[in-house]
Amino acid sequence: MSFDIIQLEVVHNALRSIVDEGYLALMRSAYSSNIKERHDHSAALFDAGGRLVAQTERNIPMHLGSMTGFVKAVLERFPLESIKPGDIFVANDPFLAGGTHLPDIGYGIPIFADGKVIAFACNVAHHADIGGMAPGGMDGRASEIYHEGLRIPPIRLARAGVLDTDLLNLFLANVRISDERRGDHFAQIAACRLCERRLLELMERYPANHLLACFDELIERTELRMKAALAKITPGTYTFEDVMDDDGHGATDIPMRVAITVSPDRILVDFDGTAPQVKGNINVPFSATLAAVGYAVKAMLDPKSPSNAGFFNVIEINAPTGTLVNARFPAAIANRQQTCQRIADMLVGALSKAMPEAGVAASHGATVMAFFSSATDAEKPYIYLEVIAGGSGGRFAKDGKDGAAVHTTNTSNLPVEVIETEYPLIVESYGFIPDTGGPGRNRGGLALRRVVRVLTEGSTFTGHAERFTNRPWGMFGGGAGASGSYRIIRSDGEEVQLSPKAAGIPLHVGDRVVIESAGAGGYGPPGERDAKRLRADYASGKTTLDFIRANYPAALVAAAGLTPADPDA
Repeated sequence: MSFDIIQLEVVHNALRSIVDEGYLALMRSAYSSNIKERHDHSAALFDAGGRLVAQTERNIPMHLGSMTGFVKAVLERFPLESIKPGDIFVANDPFLAGGTHLPDIGYGIPIFADGKVIAFACNVAHHADIGGMAPGGMDGRASEIYHEGLRIPPIRLARAGVLDTDLLNLFLANVRISDERRGDHFAQIAACRLCERRLLELMERYPANHLLACFDELIERTELRMKAALAKITPGTYTFEDVMDDDGHGATDIPMRVAITVSPDRILVDFDGTAPQVKGNINVPFSATLAAVGYAVKAMLDPKSPSNAGFFNVIEINAPTGTLVNARFPAAIANRQQTCQRIADMLVGALSKAMPEAGVAASHGATVMAFFSSATDAEKPYIYLEVIAGGSGGRFAKDGKDGAAVHTTNTSNLPVEVIETEYPLIVESYGFIPDTGGPGRNRGGLALRRVVRVLTEGSTFTGHAERFTNRPWGMFGGGAGASGSYRIIRSDGEEVQLSPKAAGIPLHVGDRVVIESAGAGGYGPPGERDAKRLRADYASGKTTLDFIRANYPAALVAAAGLTPADPDA
């Protein structure tokens, strides 16, 4: 079929509009604050072969792995000829259904034309609880996936439009605050159905065979764009190494290695030399590694290219089985995002050697988790889930961003007003931490601090983070960013430093939890920073005089007018 390029672009934008609308519908109809406020969900369309056709630009990069693996697992378990209109599929298991961790539940609805499946409308959403040994399902004490919650293989939850309420009730019997979970399940189903309706409406303008041809063309054009981007890079192998802080079970400074071999039409990402899987739940299933690699390669090579299967067609991954980046069942994997953040930093670091102008120093490189929860039998039980953002790395031409969600996460912060309305908590302070961005020609972004005071007895705090020991590295001479921390200030004034994998810490009325994320590395030698920008750093309160004098050459400090004799001139 020959294509009118304008018509192809119209179809492409229509597909993107469909998934955007599905994303917004899920956000607006969800019950939990983690979805409706933090937007920890994604939406996409796949073809009947399981290829990604379109995804919303608001997607969480990690969810791309969840949905891609989910659709392929459904197709392996349910032959196309057995799928009927009105069927609804659901799954979350990383080892049986291509998921990336159990709280991310995937839904999919087949879309038919002329009696045949031509596409799947899908979404994934992070449920605030999935059962398991502790509220939230991401407790660092877990050492196998059985500890982490309810495992759902690919299941047909509705047949020909009839919901299997027995199965749904089984799900809800195994999670905390089941009414909220039920609302989120139905919000996901409704959003899938909306995408289904919108694609059927599009087929009233363009016949199914035309749309299917457009799917092929869009994927092929994206692949060609990625190959064109690869052709601009000097062929060769680019390596990088980093370490994970710890797994929460005694393993520390866990090594990770990557070698990226670039050829004119292919990129091989090889993790040989990365540590074996660990006891703690920072292991990564292959689907999550695929998502992290896909994100980093796309971001570095062609960030504006369409998000579809085409960009995966140029990527080959070697992730040895049984390692941190391709864990073997029954590994604990709930906090796989910590390691995926490091994967992204490593790939950016390696490719920056070939593409310095696209390079970014290490960002805060973690998802600084904060779970506050009541006792299960409390009169009004609650689970408050939050991820605190941090600094993003300094760049070739710009400073890093302050307090930003980076790489494989793309969630919003939870507004203070929502926290204080929905939970027995008070946010006493929330803001940037001075001096946490690494020095450089372009400095790293600042970390965030949030202080939360507890108003009721019986609550607990669970945290899970990285970059609390190993600071985010700088690039091309830039300095490292500051590390993060958790601590509790008890109501009597006692201060308790917590582990980065703190779990189930009892809280009492008046206790304050202080959550600090990491900053980010700087880009380029500090001595090359513009004096006016250095002075602006001080004037804005982002850096103190002591930090500036300790990290920048005396001549530059003097040129900025920040001498000891006249610091405020």
